[in-house]
Amino acid sequence: MSKTKSGVYFLVILGMVFWGFTFVAFKFAYESFHPISIIFLRLFVSIFFLFGFAFLLKRLMRIKKRDQKWFLLMALFEPFFYFLGEAFGLTLVTATVGAVIISTIPLFVPFASYLIFKEKLTLMNQIGLVISFAGVLMVVMAKSGGLSAQPKGVLLMFVAVFSAVAYTMVVKKLADDYNPITITAYQSLYGLIMFVPLFIAIGLPVLDIRAASSESLWAVTYLGVFGSGICFILLTIGIRELGAAKANVFGNLIPVVTAIVAYLLLNESMTTMKIGGIFVVMAGLLMSQISGIGLIRRDG
Repeated sequence: MSKTKSGVYFLVILGMVFWGFTFVAFKFAYESFHPISIIFLRLFVSIFFLFGFAFLLKRLMRIKKRDQKWFLLMALFEPFFYFLGEAFGLTLVTATVGAVIISTIPLFVPFASYLIFKEKLTLMNQIGLVISFAGVLMVVMAKSGGLSAQPKGVLLMFVAVFSAVAYTMVVKKLADDYNPITITAYQSLYGLIMFVPLFIAIGLPVLDIRAASSESLWAVTYLGVFGSGICFILLTIGIRELGAAKANVFGNLIPVVTAIVAYLLLNESMTTMKIGGIFVVMAGLLMSQISGIGLIRRDG
């Protein structure tokens, strides 16, 4: 495997690890803020971070007029619909259950990629995907043999899932013409504008920054800088270099990280099945990438 490709794998994995923390961070933020306020504040933080970073590195590109519609559509899918589904869904399900539902994104992306871009996965890739998701189910399986979650919460989380799949398809289209930080910066900016009416009507009347705990404030900051900033930049790099399907398969790492962090910070249980599931996820992820690694070795 080339050093460049190895670096891309590392960046995508790092992004998913950061994302795993966001589900726990949301729980801390929710102690002081309404979901709409959390979304608005995290996007507000991310805009300052992303545009500041882009200007500092002189990496902000001008959007071509013909692509404005694609940037708006991207922001509509994510952050708008995605964050609405995720934020309200996480008020009804645990951090770990929310993470496992989000981890189904890699199961749907290959179908969308095939329909739109004719991007295929090998049989080994597909087997690895199934094994990895089986490990995810082990991580979140309750002792009774099922998941404990409200149906409404599950439905809202799946709104986030399908929004993320649609978002990935739009990013795939834009990634060849724009760098990751430009895509992510305008995604947050347009998303924030879309959330302004909801924030004024719902979030602003109940917002009280002075009464917020320090944990909630730090959580919102983390969500803005990492969840709405760095993670999306790293995912965009992965989509551009590895393809939509292969980049998103690493999303199965998210519930593993969330389960560990939730155990440490939220006192959620860590059973033997969860520990076994972590190893199954890792094995499935490796298998899902094997053919791609082999091709890279033969070519370079």
